[in-house]
Amino acid sequence: MKKVYAKEEVCVGCKLCEVYCITSHSKYKDVLKAYKLDSNRPAPRIVVEENRPLSFSLQCRHCDDAPCVKACITGAMQKDPVTGVVTCDTDKCVGCWTCVLVCGFGAIVRDTNNKIASKCDLCAEAGEPACVKNCPNEALVYEGGI
Repeated sequence: MKKVYAKEEVCVGCKLCEVYCITSHSKYKDVLKAYKLDSNRPAPRIVVEENRPLSFSLQCRHCDDAPCVKACITGAMQKDPVTGVVTCDTDKCVGCWTCVLVCGFGAIVRDTNNKIASKCDLCAEAGEPACVKNCPNEALVYEGGI
């Protein structure tokens, strides 16, 4: 399965991955409109961790044995048996945050605007994750494994 991997040696912590993640999941799909017009803007599904001089992005690892899926009380967290992608069905999510607690990577965040869990879905509908496509230093790669 293809996943997003960070190359911390070239990440400068610009957080453009977060910006484009928000944009790709907003109703406008445009950076300016997403930030200026969307009062209910989604949380980024990728988080940049910084401890200068080191910085890197953190996103869902789509674990083979995903603890978030097992812990989800409503079945909102699901793992596609074919692609292996773990997604959150926001219509089923009740914001209990159990998935946030059990994620060993800290890759699931609370979208407090919408009161749901938010995690990387690999921009499945776009074909390539927005964070990878828009990283100016190619600090993010989308491939089968490192």
